Amino acid sequence: MAPTQPSVVGLVVPEFTAPATGGDFILSAHLGHPVVLYFYPKDNTPGCTTQAQQFRDLHAEFVKAGCVVFGVSRDSLKSHESFKAKFGLPFELISDIEGSLCRMFDVVKNKMLYGKKVLGIERSTFLIDAHGVLRHEWRATKADGNAAAVLDAVMKI
Repeated sequence: MAPTQPSVVGLVVPEFTAPATGGDFILSAHLGHPVVLYFYPKDNTPGCTTQAQQFRDLHAEFVKAGCVVFGVSRDSLKSHESFKAKFGLPFELISDIEGSLCRMFDVVKNKMLYGKKVLGIERSTFLIDAHGVLRHEWRATKADGNAAAVLDAVMKI
């Protein structure tokens, strides 16, 4: 369960647990290693697939830097398992069906979809350092190139 107030750059991210492929994600279990959380709108859509594939292709570099990567969307674990298998994703995906993490990181925004205003996940990525402090955020980011920009920041912390 996640706290309700948004996380802020420069402050410790409050502890949370969330369902994920491979078992529950517990933030404190990753202390000692940088953590990347990238929020994306939906499994198996073009932009989200591009972003996931780029994180996949750079995954060995993230691992070499001691960093773990997790994708987050409001899709079910079943959808995530299928998405992981289809594209050979070597990292886990967090299922935020209730939207508690989306609220915690303030990524749900009004978006235009086929001319209609809808609430949806704004593609955003967060870098948490080895001490649990939120160090960087990329909001309203493009799918293409996000993984490389995040890796560059990981190498500098």
